[in-house]
Amino acid sequence: MPQIENSETAPKGFEILEFSGRGPLSALSCSMFHPSELTKPSDWEEIVSDLEAWGEVPEPDSIVQLTSLDSDRGPVANLTSETEWVAEFLPWGSDGLLRKRANSYPEFCDLPCGGYSWNGSDMISIRKKIVQKADSRELLKDALDNGAIREAEGILRECGRKLGSVHRHVEEIRVTPADPNRWNSRVSELEESLNARSIWRAPYSRDSECMLYIGDVRLEDFSEDSVRIGRPRLSDALQPPNCGFPAIRDLASLIHDLSRLHYASGSDLDIIDLRLSLMEGWRETAPSKWASGNVFYSHRGGLAIWEYEQCLLDVIEATSHQSGAPQPALGLISYVPSFQKKMFNNRTIGALSMMASFFGFTSIYWTFPPSPQELVTPSLCIIASAALMRAYRRMSPLPEIPFNRLD
Repeated sequence: MPQIENSETAPKGFEILEFSGRGPLSALSCSMFHPSELTKPSDWEEIVSDLEAWGEVPEPDSIVQLTSLDSDRGPVANLTSETEWVAEFLPWGSDGLLRKRANSYPEFCDLPCGGYSWNGSDMISIRKKIVQKADSRELLKDALDNGAIREAEGILRECGRKLGSVHRHVEEIRVTPADPNRWNSRVSELEESLNARSIWRAPYSRDSECMLYIGDVRLEDFSEDSVRIGRPRLSDALQPPNCGFPAIRDLASLIHDLSRLHYASGSDLDIIDLRLSLMEGWRETAPSKWASGNVFYSHRGGLAIWEYEQCLLDVIEATSHQSGAPQPALGLISYVPSFQKKMFNNRTIGALSMMASFFGFTSIYWTFPPSPQELVTPSLCIIASAALMRAYRRMSPLPEIPFNRLD
């Protein structure tokens, strides 16, 4: 997107970069705070001079060496004092839950120990530098390249367990009711921003409670003994979250990252088996309510609609900087209409179930108290309704099957 002028005042050591789409991208815009200079210790002192510190951070004048690098989520600075620190800049801020996560997530998570904010917005997160171990993405890529299905399934199952353990830990911290109206509104906004041909709305399950979600979850965040809580992705600047999210959205984010790696590797291993291992691992440790069959039930959105949202986020990022069609997101979206058509056709069975139930209970109501002979037909209707509803639920697409593999 082209850069436009910005008249806002930035804190010392920063400049504000504002971008706005044109033509079909007119719905996309974002502002970013970028450090003006980040090469020497004195630059760091200026950068933090206007910011409010929280948690454990290095004394600005104690930094004796600074090196920096750029990433797709903003600059990263390695700071040397008596301790080695890593400063991760948050160009488009965060969802406001950074400190809550740092104070509430379990100890096995790799979390910021402090940070800096400006006017209530998070600008920098600080971590103590640790020895990096091989992450699950690297291990899984090797397994995919070597065709080691059991090893790959084991890696994914362990990732699922760790993610579920995080969710179980935060279950008692903050839970609010499901918010289907805002979730559908968010998907609608994503579709409108992209002029998407696909449209998807869902009722969702009441068991999909909002919780202290992670947000963007990647395989590279998982290592042997920790789960790294990273920075927001670019889509959070282009389409800022305005609602809470359920635990299954974190799982969908991780499953979609598996799809990215599987597609990029060109592996012959069955993606369905790999997805199932990840899901089973998560369900072993996640709160039973959040991992129930009702939450995964595709006729009410289930895991599928959250995967759809992840695909849209990939497309909106690629569209913003014209980097080409993001795969497998675009390919998966192209199968969404046929996925929806199958579910729509299934509703015929659901409708027949409701009609049979209505006829059965209405007949009992109008003949109450019914004679044994009068109970025969209503009872058969109620039994038929239950059988049809069971068949309808069993026809729901299995969550481990991606859109493009639905027969």
